[in-house]
Amino acid sequence: MRPQEAVERALALSRTDDCVVIADESTTANLRWAGNTLTTNGVTRSSRLTVIALRRTGDGVAAGVVSRSAVGADGIEDLVRAAEADAAGNEAAEDAAPLVAGGPAAAGWDDAPAETGIGVFEGVAPALGEAFGVAQDAGNRLYGFANHVLTSTFLGTSAGVRLRHDQPTGLLELNAKGAGGSAWAGAGTRDFADVDVPALAAGLARRLDWGARRVDLPAGRYETILPPSAVADLMVYLYWSAGAQDAADGRTVFSAPGGGTRVGERLASLPVTLSSDPAAPGMECAPFVVAHASSREASVFDNGLPLGATDWISGGTLTSLAQTRHSADRTGLPLTPSIDNLSMTGPDGGASLEEMIARTDRGLLLTCLWYIREVDPQSLLLTGLTRDGVYLVENGEVVGAVNNFRFNESPVDLLSRLTEVGETVPTLPREWSDYFTRAAMPAVRVGDFNMSTVSQAS
Repeated sequence: MRPQEAVERALALSRTDDCVVIADESTTANLRWAGNTLTTNGVTRSSRLTVIALRRTGDGVAAGVVSRSAVGADGIEDLVRAAEADAAGNEAAEDAAPLVAGGPAAAGWDDAPAETGIGVFEGVAPALGEAFGVAQDAGNRLYGFANHVLTSTFLGTSAGVRLRHDQPTGLLELNAKGAGGSAWAGAGTRDFADVDVPALAAGLARRLDWGARRVDLPAGRYETILPPSAVADLMVYLYWSAGAQDAADGRTVFSAPGGGTRVGERLASLPVTLSSDPAAPGMECAPFVVAHASSREASVFDNGLPLGATDWISGGTLTSLAQTRHSADRTGLPLTPSIDNLSMTGPDGGASLEEMIARTDRGLLLTCLWYIREVDPQSLLLTGLTRDGVYLVENGEVVGAVNNFRFNESPVDLLSRLTEVGETVPTLPREWSDYFTRAAMPAVRVGDFNMSTVSQAS
């Protein structure tokens, strides 16, 4: 049964007052390599059907949600009844709201689900072969993988919504090992046409050359340049923590003393903007809410709600927090649901990473952050490790690799201490690449990044 037919069948079988059905059909292609040799490749398929049964009660609407994979035509009714049973056992949902009104079916609603295949790597595989040869000649080894997922999502509701979105999500991670230690680079992409494997490999080779000289440094606060990937990891965590309901309840760094939120407060020392836009070139994502379950940042009742460009921080000032219709009613703030991409820009375009290094008298250049964990939600203090290359910069040049560190920093506090913001480029957050690939970030300079202890990780 086609996913659209599964949606219609589930809606027709529903006996509750309202119903939402989401069908996700995915294909995944992957390519892996190790020790300068391609090792495996393959394609997999998966499907998931989610039924959200909504039952009116004396004091509101109760929701029941059941999601199952690989549901055939003969399993749809059982899934619908399971969701209805779940709704029957639940109390009224606090986020209950009328379903979004439907309109004409989305363009392509009746078309077959989109698919990916091993052909998506037709430009990547030959480029990797050439990179393997160059690395071998230099005495280095390359490891890594490329992954591409294409998911077609079909959303139907008893209120007449019929929406569809095809989401390509790709990433490539490349790790080089040699006498100079290890180095990592990654890229997020929609179709791999914009992934420059030779440039990634050349950058790794240069960093392995930097690592030929080792310098031991103690813990402390250092002027530090964070490249776009590291900035993405910190800003994505900030974004995930910027829920309006938690802020209004006094639970987060975005809660105002005495009640309310910090919307309207200046957070950054420089006029940076942190934003999301479902139509951002190269980072396109679903232009409507797709909520498989309710949480403090999402509501099943908002399924199908249109999304538009949103500034979370504008000119350094906090302007929006992630909202459902329920939390927007509570906080009195504009309705700004979460969007599945994130971009940060600074003033006047910004310098390249190389130009920022050239202007550094003495400081550290990070590669990426790793094993990031939250220490204190009230300040959004995070801890984690540096990985795959921390380099010492003196008089505008990288002079060697230093030991790894554990860091302790809050991305919100970090914004208040920025001394330079570079040019914004597409990047891959290394720590969160399993969950978030659509990001564009600048490199940033911080005068006193807190390397709290020396790490023995290598």
